[in-house]
Amino acid sequence: MLNLIGGACGIALGLIVARRKGGNRLDLLHYATIFGIIGFLLGAFAMLVIPAPA
Repeated sequence: MLNLIGGACGIALGLIVARRKGGNRLDLLHYATIFGIIGFLLGAFAMLVIPAPA
């Protein structure tokens, strides 16, 4: 579940960063994709580190 949350937060952050830099539609898509992948991977590693509740 953390990987999906990380991916969604990464997409949102990528959109915010691209919009602040004044990017066009393709820049928004590119930033959202890259930040989403990074967020997904961070969430996957967090799932390995944080123990599941009992």
